[in-house]
Amino acid sequence: MTNAFLEISNGEKISREKIPHLPFNAFYDNVLSIVEEGGKVVQYFAYQEKDSIKLMAVLRTNKLLVAGCDAPEFYPSFTQKHELFHLFEREIAEQFGIRPEGHPWLKMVRYHPNCRNVEDVFGNDYKEDIPGRYEYYQVEGDEIHEVAVGPVHAGVIEPGHFRFNCIGERVLHLEIQLGYQHRGVENLFYNVQAKRLPILAENIAGDTTIGHGLCMAQAVEAMTRVQPDTGAKIIRTIALELERIANHIGDLGALSGDVAFLPPANYFGRMRGDFLNLSLLICGNRFGKGLVRPGGVCFSLSDDIRKTLNERIRELKPQVEHVLDLLFSAATVRGRFEDCGIVSCHDAGQLGLVGPAGRASGIPYDVRRSFPTEYYGQLDIPENKKKQCDVYARAKVRYDEILQSIHIIQSLINVPVDTRCVNDSNYNLAPSSFVATVNEAWRGEVSHVMLTDDNAKILRYKVKDPSFHNWNGLAMALRNTGISDFPLNNKSFNLSYCGFDL
Repeated sequence: MTNAFLEISNGEKISREKIPHLPFNAFYDNVLSIVEEGGKVVQYFAYQEKDSIKLMAVLRTNKLLVAGCDAPEFYPSFTQKHELFHLFEREIAEQFGIRPEGHPWLKMVRYHPNCRNVEDVFGNDYKEDIPGRYEYYQVEGDEIHEVAVGPVHAGVIEPGHFRFNCIGERVLHLEIQLGYQHRGVENLFYNVQAKRLPILAENIAGDTTIGHGLCMAQAVEAMTRVQPDTGAKIIRTIALELERIANHIGDLGALSGDVAFLPPANYFGRMRGDFLNLSLLICGNRFGKGLVRPGGVCFSLSDDIRKTLNERIRELKPQVEHVLDLLFSAATVRGRFEDCGIVSCHDAGQLGLVGPAGRASGIPYDVRRSFPTEYYGQLDIPENKKKQCDVYARAKVRYDEILQSIHIIQSLINVPVDTRCVNDSNYNLAPSSFVATVNEAWRGEVSHVMLTDDNAKILRYKVKDPSFHNWNGLAMALRNTGISDFPLNNKSFNLSYCGFDL
């Protein structure tokens, strides 16, 4: 079968009339054909144009592919055949009231009425204070008990509900219920002043400021035919790697704390602050807010800043290496990390795990290698897949990527970086166009899609955080694991609540 999907490039603007608009049956068959040959879902969403609802899918093999169709009111669920579509179909059902018939786990995602004011697929009444009709999966048996955790937690963390079905201490099934932080982020993109678009993108998930900010900037650049200069691409690459280092170091500190190994927990906590302060040095904000804008960056990398960066990283690198060795050489730590929370390569592939969670389960995919943007095409990004598939593997991926990211930054700041700072970005978008952007944020593949209408207004802005793929990986990791190991497994994924809830 010759596939009808159109091959596209990462961050490429194309006219919407060039995107294949297929009959639904042909769309269905083509999607399944790609996925059955190993393809994965980057985006699958619905949008409304005038009085009709349409579906669009962006898939990836070793290339990016796109096609669309008119959306029927109900259709045979893709999830019946491939788990990759599980949450995407639930999201479409919630947002547009379109029913995927035969979906094995059709529940709401974020608790809001659909945008068409049609009958709610889930039978919810959103005038009620607590509208959810959410039936939790239950394991039956005299010795089975349930443990409910959250959404309010005994700590300064975001809200999420975890429902464990256990026999004794062993977890048979974990169901994760999110949506408590739904802010309607995607809808905000349609009504704000253009200059506020990057600010919205930066705040989708604060710990992924650069990842989401880059996707937005690249989408606008494609739509306005603006190219950032080489210096801006280098600075953006440095910022994304600093974000990766700070978060990976923070995660290893949290894992150290969960196994009661306090020296590295404290050291990593301090060093995370040191790397956040390097972002502060570049742009005046520890999370990198205000740095990336369509057309380039708002702050240059002067020789003085470059020198200070180099000195601080040279000072921090041996400290990082020492504490990494302290953590990973401890037999007691390995005793807790190894064989805990295993997600097999097969299961990870079926669920579509991305980022460190996927690489820890033997999936080599990394956007920086497969669909490079910014300066990554000039860099050698190692393949960091692991075989162990457990907490140790997820920690070891972070270990490797911290040192690799430090090396990347050092290689980029060795020579002067010249750029022209952006003062006023161009937001004159191309009419009736499409662009999909994909970047490797620290949790994995983050993607934005922008569609414009005939009047060059945003018709659909779709956001996907890597956590949208990976929360089910955490649930799978808890199968047949002691419930006391939940905090350790949870930290080994460290997924985003607000990035998922949007």
